[in-house]
Amino acid sequence: MNTEKKDQLLEFSIPQLLRWRVKSTGEKVALREKDFGCWNSYTWDQYYDYVRKVGLGLQKVGLQKGDIIALIGDNIPEMLFIALGAQSIGAISAGIYQTTMPDEISQLLQYMNVTVVFCGDQEQVDKLVEIRDEVPEVRKVIYEDPRGMRDYRKDDWFLFIDDLYAEGDAVHQAQPEAFETLVDQGKPDDVCHLCLTSGTTGLSKGTMLTHKNYIAMGLQLSEADYLASTDEYVSFLPFAWIGEQMNSFGVAMATGITINFPESVETAMEDLKEIGPHFMFGAPRIYETIRSQIWLKIDEAYWLNRLLYNYFIKIGLQAATFRMSGKNMPLGLRFKSWLGYQMVFRPLINQIGLLRLRRAYTGGAALGPELFTFYQAIGVNLKQIYGQTEIVGIAYMHRDGDVRPDTVGKPLPGTECKISEEGEILSKSPCVTPGYYKMDDKSEELLAGGWLHSGDAGYIDEHGHLVVIDRLADVMHNKQGEMFSPMFLENKLKFSPYIKEAVIFGDQRDFVACLINIDPIVVGKWAEDRGISYTTYMDLSAKPEVAELIQEQVMEINSRAEQEHFKIRRFAVLYKLLDTDDGELTKTGKIRRKFVREKYQDLYEALYDEAISEKEVEALFQYQDGQSTSVKTNISFYTMEGV
Repeated sequence: MNTEKKDQLLEFSIPQLLRWRVKSTGEKVALREKDFGCWNSYTWDQYYDYVRKVGLGLQKVGLQKGDIIALIGDNIPEMLFIALGAQSIGAISAGIYQTTMPDEISQLLQYMNVTVVFCGDQEQVDKLVEIRDEVPEVRKVIYEDPRGMRDYRKDDWFLFIDDLYAEGDAVHQAQPEAFETLVDQGKPDDVCHLCLTSGTTGLSKGTMLTHKNYIAMGLQLSEADYLASTDEYVSFLPFAWIGEQMNSFGVAMATGITINFPESVETAMEDLKEIGPHFMFGAPRIYETIRSQIWLKIDEAYWLNRLLYNYFIKIGLQAATFRMSGKNMPLGLRFKSWLGYQMVFRPLINQIGLLRLRRAYTGGAALGPELFTFYQAIGVNLKQIYGQTEIVGIAYMHRDGDVRPDTVGKPLPGTECKISEEGEILSKSPCVTPGYYKMDDKSEELLAGGWLHSGDAGYIDEHGHLVVIDRLADVMHNKQGEMFSPMFLENKLKFSPYIKEAVIFGDQRDFVACLINIDPIVVGKWAEDRGISYTTYMDLSAKPEVAELIQEQVMEINSRAEQEHFKIRRFAVLYKLLDTDDGELTKTGKIRRKFVREKYQDLYEALYDEAISEKEVEALFQYQDGQSTSVKTNISFYTMEGV
């Protein structure tokens, strides 16, 4: 895309850019959704038509310029219709994670002064009913799925989306030019969306983002990695996460790609096979899950297939080092790599739905270099990105032929980077937020000196790549003052197929210790293959054979530790999976380290008392309906020899 055209697009608001798309490629498919097993398509013309209905309908029911509408639900085209419809009339959209509990929704709605809420289905509407008295500013709740909503339709607090469309259509019939006039009033620097931060340290902050922020991100990304208008993208990340908005608001509008919506969260990986995307973006957990599926498929394959895989994965890892660095591959290795891809890896990634994939991106948290190289070895061009909500998701990215697994790449076009004297990563870009909603003090800290302060520690290596160490607040020092990154060690552990999550401790202590979550699918299969019976996750995690398996994984990590104080001395296998609903993980899967330590304080203390090898604890389980139950269980603690 030439500079003149980019400058032109940066003068648009998102609804104005949508209108421009209609004029240039109105009949092309913009959105595709799977519903009841069938794929339904929306052209750019139809997309704009729905946005017009919504915009005029929202204005009719009282949403005004500057008002905020919250969106809660799974990814569906209607989520975009509502968001862009609101933005068309000068209102501001805001996404809330569909897993958010009612009390937190109440706090967020109050904080953002929300006046209208859009819910996908009855499950989300019921949350609003529960907190109705706490959010008197909410004047209307719009819902998309009418199932289970019969009784609610008698209450004018609720509005079915089809009725909203009808309201908008009636206004358009009476005033045909009204919507175009509203769209014309939009300015690229207007705030159009509040994106909530992950809430690692408390209640999420509303990051104010402008039309220009999103469009600039779409243009920057497509300049670094060209995207054709015929490319397909699959939308399965939570809409409330910046990674999804970056693609649906920014990349799709700037490049004209098609967004595909799976039938449900549960069927997303199966629907992926039918979509065959050309590029995808996901948090590390998605790639960890796919990796586990690959290992299970190999484990269940015939002995010859396993033999071929084990041989060619070594070839693939060698070839990956050449491919990632852009160096010429020796002819013999190139042939073996091609043969391995054709015989083993091509059929494998075709089964997963990644055969047409040209590029895959991961962000939101660090991905271990081993897992990164694994994907490159099997022919999936996975690349690390780094950024944050406050810069629309991406500031740094690997380029093809210049992929270094221990870095996050170089700045995107139009992005500047420097490291402060304290070692903090600072950035400048047209994508940087104007600040946090109703938080002037925090906004000043965030943007002090005209630079975006990431809160992350890092450095720029000799190749110009950014290396992220950890959150400044999370970097630890042992009792001897030696520094280490808990995230770095956690990623090392999580490369093991048997470990799903790990929480590292050791700040101001004599040694490093950790709590480990086993992967229930992979370890469950491992146990079944060896005739080890179990009932629940708690039962499986307490098996001594499983402890021996995990001990081998920790021993392997320790053997490759760069320095002695990086080695893990004590560990325990946690009786439950860390969970977002229990507050142990953020909505994007990051560990809330302080919360976990406080919640499992008794286990933390036992890890640092080497006289304790077993401890009885009361396991508390919180269910989504708010009920809880407790079970007593024994936790074993293990000390690694020679550490």
